[in-house]
Amino acid sequence: MSASPTSATVDRYVVIGNPVAHSKSPAIHARFAAQTAQALDYQRLLAPLDGFVASVLAFRDGGGKGANVTVPFKLEAFTLANRLTPRAQVAGAVNTLRFDGGEIFGDNTDGIGLVNDIVGNAGCSLHGKRLLLLGAGGAARGALLPLLEQMPAELVIANRTLAKAQELATLAQSVMASGACANVPVLASTLSELQQTFDIIINATSASLHDDVPPIPVSVFQPKTLAYDMMYGTRPTAFLQLAALHGADCRDGLGMLVEQAAEAFLCWRGVRPETSQLLADLRADLQKELT
Repeated sequence: MSASPTSATVDRYVVIGNPVAHSKSPAIHARFAAQTAQALDYQRLLAPLDGFVASVLAFRDGGGKGANVTVPFKLEAFTLANRLTPRAQVAGAVNTLRFDGGEIFGDNTDGIGLVNDIVGNAGCSLHGKRLLLLGAGGAARGALLPLLEQMPAELVIANRTLAKAQELATLAQSVMASGACANVPVLASTLSELQQTFDIIINATSASLHDDVPPIPVSVFQPKTLAYDMMYGTRPTAFLQLAALHGADCRDGLGMLVEQAAEAFLCWRGVRPETSQLLADLRADLQKELT
């Protein structure tokens, strides 16, 4: 029987944010570590709003191996990293840091987590589909490259203000021109002026935080449209409730949470954990909160 790992042999990771006490990441990564027989310790780290960089560097200098980054520090993490993945460069934000000697490696796993949940867990291909992305902020930008890499038939970016949607569409054009992914028609629209129906609609706005619905015409839904909300909770969001009324298949962002964590674990440990059982357990936990 092998000896249990000592503190000297256990690699240390944190999720860093403000607030951070609510984060499910320690429980998720503990499950991943047990499943893959990886010796690691994962904790929460509350950083002062004006002390993110100092907190990260102190953790690294104390032997830390990597960190997940949550609100409001993803832009600062992007600036701090001295090597970035292409998806982090396009996102303009970093949610995963890995410390390799003097190098601070930055990745953004949110978008690939979204794609892996839709394609892997929901069993819905994005290839050749008409895709609507609601919102043009950080969440939408983080999803941009992974979505384009799936080669949808077209991508429409819709936002309250057309200028921000056009800005994100221009970024998509520059990404495709660089050869980072295949050429996909990308259009910009305001939310209220959408006219066609879509195969997949992704809500990347903050409306669900306020129990609100983006002001979109219900004609965007068709029977069996996949309506996906990046937010999740004990009950369907207002967006998903609206989508369900109009025949859509609905999915919240719990799987995205698990899949982006799995991608971060792969970045740190070189092994990808299996996610289906953990996702089922987290879903069951949410249902228990209703009783």
